[in-house]
Amino acid sequence: MPGTILEPGQIAAAASKPAFLQLPPRQLFALRAERLADLADGHALGDYLRLLAAVCHAQQQVLDAPPAVAAPDPQRCAQAIAHGLPPLACDSGVREEAWLALLDAWLAAFVLPAPVNPSLAAVLDQLRDAAGGQRKAWGVALLGGQFAGVPAGVAPFVGAALQLAWSHWLLGLDLSAIVKAEDQQTCPACGALPMAGVIHGQGSRNGLRYLVCSLCACEWHYVRLKCNHCRSTKRLDHLHLEHSPHGVRAEACPECRHYLKQLYLELEPAGEALSADLASLDLDLLLDGQGYLRQAPNLLLIPGGDG
Repeated sequence: MPGTILEPGQIAAAASKPAFLQLPPRQLFALRAERLADLADGHALGDYLRLLAAVCHAQQQVLDAPPAVAAPDPQRCAQAIAHGLPPLACDSGVREEAWLALLDAWLAAFVLPAPVNPSLAAVLDQLRDAAGGQRKAWGVALLGGQFAGVPAGVAPFVGAALQLAWSHWLLGLDLSAIVKAEDQQTCPACGALPMAGVIHGQGSRNGLRYLVCSLCACEWHYVRLKCNHCRSTKRLDHLHLEHSPHGVRAEACPECRHYLKQLYLELEPAGEALSADLASLDLDLLLDGQGYLRQAPNLLLIPGGDG
């Protein structure tokens, strides 16, 4: 059967069309750990950034040598993709047992930085001793935005385990059948909200914006100058702090009053979205003071409850 012959203009258009999805590197958590450690020097939240670097280091250890965990059902994933649904749907997956094994593996790998903080040690014991049902309830609350239902100390560690589990499954999944959808507001792989945007600065993606999933770290192409929360194409405000060295600006929408941080790799070639987000919390405070709402939390820094 003869194939379709493309005209020169069609060939050029196909060659220049940006890839819709971009998977994170297999060394994702090691890169985050290194970046967090670098950013901690001289930072007002240096101790916290160093703690999170240790969290990411343990995530990478488990990702490199994961426990025996059932892979997502290929048929179920294929059916989800065929119907335009995320194959690793987090709203249903968090209610299942599989991710708890990765939480246990992370707890075994994680070492608190010295000097050991007794309060943090107690939080980790609380998480180790919690029953599976309680752990799942915390996970459901985190991914559902019900932060008051999660103890404040526990929340970032549960968030780390969830990131580890979904990134592990993502890197073993064939996403080639996912078709680009216009105005894709949530992650095509797992359905979670974006944590930030990344503006690429070189190569075939130079100048393009990709949204970065807050859970599995999958990136997907989303046009610039459009609010990915309400899809408004009216003027967006781009705000940043003059003293910020991290290449981060916030895209704030006057229509819906939501914002999303953008990491400009041209300004910070070694930048990484999660660590840049954590290192620029002063920008969040500025935007909060101006009445803007953040679209999604950073799962390593979540306003949990008091319990």
